[in-house]
This record gives sequence, structure tokens and C-alpha cells, in this order.
Amino acid sequence: MIVRTFGVEEELLIADPSDGMPLALAADILDVAAAQNGDATDDAASLKSEFKQEQIEVNSRPCRTAAELRAEIRVGRSLSDKAARTLGARVAALATPPVFHATPTVGNQRYAAMGTEFGLISREQLTCGFHVHVSIESAEEGVAVLDRMRHWLPVLLALSANSPFWMGTDTGFASYRTQIWNRWPTAGPMDVFGSGDGYRNVLEALLGTGVPMDEGMIYFDARLSRGHPTVELRIADVCLYAEDALTLAVIARALVETSAAEWRRGEPPSSVLTHVIRMANWKASRFGINRELLHPLEQAPVAAPEVAGALLRHIRTALTKTGDLAVARAGVATILRRGSGERLQRQAYARRKRLSDVVTAAIASTHQDGELSDAGLLSL
Repeated sequence: MIVRTFGVEEELLIADPSDGMPLALAADILDVAAAQNGDATDDAASLKSEFKQEQIEVNSRPCRTAAELRAEIRVGRSLSDKAARTLGARVAALATPPVFHATPTVGNQRYAAMGTEFGLISREQLTCGFHVHVSIESAEEGVAVLDRMRHWLPVLLALSANSPFWMGTDTGFASYRTQIWNRWPTAGPMDVFGSGDGYRNVLEALLGTGVPMDEGMIYFDARLSRGHPTVELRIADVCLYAEDALTLAVIARALVETSAAEWRRGEPPSSVLTHVIRMANWKASRFGINRELLHPLEQAPVAAPEVAGALLRHIRTALTKTGDLAVARAGVATILRRGSGERLQRQAYARRKRLSDVVTAAIASTHQDGELSDAGLLSL
């Protein structure tokens, strides 16, 4: 059996550990990391700048096993934090900064141009996402996968929810990053494309409007990667816990494989309306795993654990083939039991009503080691 490779991009917040304020140190962290890791190979986890200088992106290498990717995630977080520490900063896996004021966009020329073109949307766009890349055999297969997994993606958002605070306020949302992100004109769920030509026609029509500056601004919840032969799932918040990131990654790979298998069998995509998927995204953003989600097959509100169980049943064959079934089951059970990152953030704030405590707790959780247990596994 050919096992699809997969890898992740984690956007991490650079913060002052004393007061929790974001620090615009990405360029300095990259310089320090380069000096500290001058002998690192191109195959190792790597750092790069992102849209804001207050965040750093960690890219894993392509992996074949969950164990390999777990190591990559931990090494990447450690690598970025080691460099940040030399500058008096830390990195935290927070999808929005609890304390923040809008900042100009500086860095490369493209980001600066986006800052000018999109105004306040750009100035306030300090959000950190989690992207999973899964290898595909062709663009045609990739589009078939996009068409068949689109209605399952809101479940990944709910499992990752890690952004309750914005501008010093508890927003009431589990993932407020989703609300901020969806202000970009191309963000959100996508219609069924039907074919590789259909996908390219949509991109050409969008770019022809002159609103997106380039193809890199096609911010669908999932898309074909421009630079790699992969499908890129982009819907999730960056996960506070490294093990949650691993859980989402193995689920994403299995979802891609399951969708590709459906296509090979000639099964058509679901006919669920894009507008309904947008409602599912909203519920996942608002409540995370704490209330009901829209069931991907029934398009009706159902308790989050039941929806998570439906997802695991949907991808069980693919998880079994890659040896990831136990990892996915234990990971989802852990998230349902202890909550995603939004719950820890709110618990940290509740103790003393200090947002700096949220960042302190997040820094510790970002870098803690831990293995998933089999306690409380979901029944499949």
C-alpha cells in the first residue's frame, strides 16, 4: 500500500512572557535560529516569517508516520522558542492574541502591498492557523478530494478551537480567529468544482475580479497547494497542544484518503449546499466541541461527541491502513474530555482575571511533552 505523506504548518504567536503582549520579532528570531542551527539540513523542521512580524511559522518536513510527525511538531516548537528566548520572548500556540492592538504589516513587499490594499482587515490580521498538507497523485485527484471532504471540514475546526479572546475581550466564540479570517474575500467553504478544469476556472474567475492580488490569496478552507503536490487543509486554529495538532493531522490524512477512495469508486460528492457548510463553520467557531455541531451527513444539530464519532467512523478504514486508528481515537477522546485550547485559556483567565495569565498558561502548554492515552476511547 502506498502511504500518503503529510506535513504541517503551525503559525505561532511571539509574545512577551511578562505581560502577554505580542512582539514584532519574527525577523530577529529567524536570524537567531539560523545562527543557532547553521548545520541543520533542509529536511529538518524549518522556520519562516508570516503575514505579521508578531508571528512565526514552523514547517515540518513531509512525513510518513504519526511518530515522525509528532517529533517534527515538537522539534519545530522547540526550535522557534529557543530562538525567541534569546530575545526575551516566547512562542505560544495561540490562534489569536488575548492582548493586542492593530499593527501595520511589514516584512516582504507582497505583505506590505496587502496591508495597503485591504486596510483594517490587514492591520488586525494577527491570527494563527494550522495547515495540513497531504500528498496527492494528481491535481484531478486533489480536486476530487476537495469536492468530497468539504462538508467534514467544520469538525476539524471544532476540534482545534483555540481563540476565545480578541482585543482583550472574551468574544463568546471558541474560535474567533475564524470570524477574523473570514473577512478576507476568498475565505471559507467552497462549492463543488467537479474537475481540475472546474477548479482552475473558479480560480481564474476570482483572480479576474482584481480583488485577490494573486493565487496565494485564494483562502478556501481547503485548496490545492501552489508549490507542492498536496491538498492543503487550512480551516483549523493552531492547536495549543502538540498532541492535538498530531490528532488533526492524522485525521486530515485519512480524510483525504477516504475522499480519494470514494472518487476512485465513482461515488459522487455530497450535495450539501455551501451555504449550509458555512453555517456548520459558524457553529464550530462559536461553540467548538462544547455544544452541538451540524452533522455532516444529516445537516442538523447533533451533540459534538456524536459528530466526532461519525467522522472517525467515516475515515476508519484509512486510519487502520496507516496504523493511525489508535492515535486518532485517543486524540479525539482527549480533546472531548479536557477540551481544546479555548477551554484552557478561559480557565487560566478565570483564576485572576488577568489576560497575561492566559499567555503564561499557553506558553507552558505549547511546549509540554505528553503522550495520548487510550482512556475514554470513542466507540466506533
